[in-house]
Amino acid sequence: MRIAVAGGTGVVGGHVVEAGRAAGHEVVVLARSTGADVITGVGLSDALQGVDAVIDVTNTTTLSAAKAVAFFETATGNLLAAEEAAGVGHHVALSIVGIDGIDSSYYAGKLAQERAVAAGTVPFTIARAAQFHEFPGQLLSGMSGPIAVMPKLLMRPVAAREVGAHLVRVASGAAAGRARDLVGPRDEVLLDLARRQLAFDGVRRLVLGVRLPGAYGKGLASGSLRGDADALQGAITFDEWLRTEDHVRGE
Repeated sequence: MRIAVAGGTGVVGGHVVEAGRAAGHEVVVLARSTGADVITGVGLSDALQGVDAVIDVTNTTTLSAAKAVAFFETATGNLLAAEEAAGVGHHVALSIVGIDGIDSSYYAGKLAQERAVAAGTVPFTIARAAQFHEFPGQLLSGMSGPIAVMPKLLMRPVAAREVGAHLVRVASGAAAGRARDLVGPRDEVLLDLARRQLAFDGVRRLVLGVRLPGAYGKGLASGSLRGDADALQGAITFDEWLRTEDHVRGE
């Protein structure tokens, strides 16, 4: 198969590209650095010629619902239009486990993305995954100073590497509307993960937990982001992941 990966230079995208090539697929990376921009639409039509499936793992960093919705609706609209013109037969969108009742902040954008994909004409599969093992480090690296603050978040984190392989398997099959959710092997608390990562890295830093206000904070603390009992489970625990090459010490 010829598979295009939108956002193929990102954390998850890199694993999708690696997994796709390891499975024997021809992989096309859609990113600004390769001349394909999902926000402007520039370069997408040419890049999608002869592509059988598109895996969309594009992302934006924002807690603004308006900005998140604008990003995901624009990116999805441009991708679907280019896919329809090129005759792409399967659109796979990565989304997040358990967000149905949290239509606010960043998750509002992901729900808008799901609605846009479902309303399009390209056969699709929405593949939801839990937060990644990489998530605590991303938050820590975005905070300066000796103190870091983590929102109260009950989660079941999964390795981005396992998500990448899962998305390739989904894209290799027929469009299904929704794939089974993918979660990690253990229930965790974000605050604990951040502290364990810092301890593993030998970094002395105080990490405090806080319950965020509003529907977003309530959703994070509710446990819904851990997924359901029928979800697929990854094999790599957070502590095992810390000892792999995917974890860069200090990040």
